[in-house]
Amino acid sequence: MAFQVSPGVLVQERDLTRIIPAVSTSIGAFAGEFRKGPIDEIISISSEQELVDTFGKPDSNNFESFFSAANFLSYSNALRVVRATQTGLLNASTGGTGILIENTEDYQDNYSTGQGAVGNFAARTAGAWGNNLQVSTCPSATAYEEVDKTTINDASTAVGDTTITFTSGTGFNVGDLINFGEAGGYEYRITAVSTNDITFVRKETGTGGLHTAVADGSNVRRRWRYYDQVDGAPGTSAYVSDRSGSNDELHVVVIDEDGGISGTPGEVIETFSKLSKASDAKTPQGDSNYYPDVIYNKSNYIYWMDHNSSGTNWGTAAAGLTFTDVATPTLESMSAGADGSTASTAQLKTAYEKFADSETVDVGLIIAGKGDATHIDNLITVAEDRKDAIVFCSPERADVVNVANSTTQTSNVKSFFSGIRSSSYVVFDSGYKYMYDRYNDVYRYVPLNGDIAGLAARTDLIADSWFSPAGLNRGIIRGAVKLAYNPSKAQRDELYPARVNPVVTMPGQGTVLFGDKTGLSTPSAFDRINVRRLFITLEKAVSTASKFQLFEFNDEFTRANFRNIVEPFLREVQGRRGITDFLVVCDETNNTGEVIDRNEFLAEIFVKPARSINFITLKFVATRTGVAFEEVAG
Repeated sequence: MAFQVSPGVLVQERDLTRIIPAVSTSIGAFAGEFRKGPIDEIISISSEQELVDTFGKPDSNNFESFFSAANFLSYSNALRVVRATQTGLLNASTGGTGILIENTEDYQDNYSTGQGAVGNFAARTAGAWGNNLQVSTCPSATAYEEVDKTTINDASTAVGDTTITFTSGTGFNVGDLINFGEAGGYEYRITAVSTNDITFVRKETGTGGLHTAVADGSNVRRRWRYYDQVDGAPGTSAYVSDRSGSNDELHVVVIDEDGGISGTPGEVIETFSKLSKASDAKTPQGDSNYYPDVIYNKSNYIYWMDHNSSGTNWGTAAAGLTFTDVATPTLESMSAGADGSTASTAQLKTAYEKFADSETVDVGLIIAGKGDATHIDNLITVAEDRKDAIVFCSPERADVVNVANSTTQTSNVKSFFSGIRSSSYVVFDSGYKYMYDRYNDVYRYVPLNGDIAGLAARTDLIADSWFSPAGLNRGIIRGAVKLAYNPSKAQRDELYPARVNPVVTMPGQGTVLFGDKTGLSTPSAFDRINVRRLFITLEKAVSTASKFQLFEFNDEFTRANFRNIVEPFLREVQGRRGITDFLVVCDETNNTGEVIDRNEFLAEIFVKPARSINFITLKFVATRTGVAFEEVAG
């Protein structure tokens, strides 16, 4: 205790209420190919809609990846996803040059100061989807609107005309909205500009010409095409005005030019009003109002890459500065975005290695998606290094999809998995399911490993991690129209000794996971999923609690405190049918003087795991009427 040098009362507190914390073993991990989204970055996904919003809809190239993740989310709401890089994958840009910006960290490190040299804007993530984007800026009040733009020099105008001649050079832009002062305030959108002529269509219909004839010598009002999407003309913000500057505001609008994002060509999908060209600009709430920063922080579709070349002093601090007036709005289409080739095994390995550190990334169920034996072996290495996660994998597509007969399918599946090393940290299933792709209105074959991992996650929710995810109680596969390979009883008898868990369709009972083996070839309690997951739960929970023993003294008080934490936890697991018995040894018998002198602490935890039923034998015996059951039973 602390020493007191004068009379007084010293109050001290000691916390002896520590317990074993709850730990998660049902968080999924997946890496694969997607249409969009950040690359080589872990993103938390909680629903299929969030998967679509972040990584895009499936297509004919990436549907196996998409549905491996989506199928898991039909059982659980916790998935960590990494988009793998692909050779040739590029972000679209307004400069027409493809560039690969992997994620926000890559952007901040390599492109955030305008060093990309690919135009003024780029798509937020890589892929051909970015080619749909168009960006328009309104950098000044003049760009926003000119009331008396120029004079009509055309005495022959008539209803329906789509071309008008002016006195001299028009100064209009394609896309500008114009008004000729007609009764009704009609507006037209310019479709072409020549030396003294403009061609236009009615704004409200996109077709047709003048509603009425317009007078020769009339003036024309011109407006920025997207003037009605923002809060008036840009001017000078309060922040810049307070610092004796001016003309800093601009508007930015993002458009789905081709309709590939929103489904409607020309749809405005983002609007940023009255941003600032001043690098130090702030909103009244204290947030940055500098337009590259606002776009970085708030846009779902674009990055800023460079200033308008006419904005010679844009990006400068506000004090005393009149920002360059650019009188013309911009309208720039993006191009050169590319989806790239199929992700290689090496690229998938790099993506899955994002999950390698168990101390910083909490996952328990690794979904393999599609891939060869090398891909699965790479994932087993990740799981075995972590020691708190299991890999779920399926055979290759060619082994079971569109194969002539089930005998060949059985041989293919056994052959594929026979080459994969023995491990209790992997689970093999028997193939692919046929399911409906509502995004493309087609049916597709997809690997079952996302579903099997999902069954394990759902088992955690409705029971505990040490219950088997197989069988009619917890092993029903969702969304399966049929199976590519539906093994018979004789074929299941071949698959199960080969470490493969059959998935079968039973009449009137659905499609079911009908096995709970791990990939361990040695006969052991750990050749069952429920036992492996039981030990993952125990080890993860107890090791988390054990960290609080670090740097304490290795004496009987610390050891007793440890036992008092662990034993109630194990009794609870026993009461919830996870184990049948246990013993915790943590005393002077295993913490000898030598152990203490090495600054070590040793605890031995013995458990008897509960076993799942894999084989049922029912004996029915017929007896004569006059025979007592006691004579024949027992």
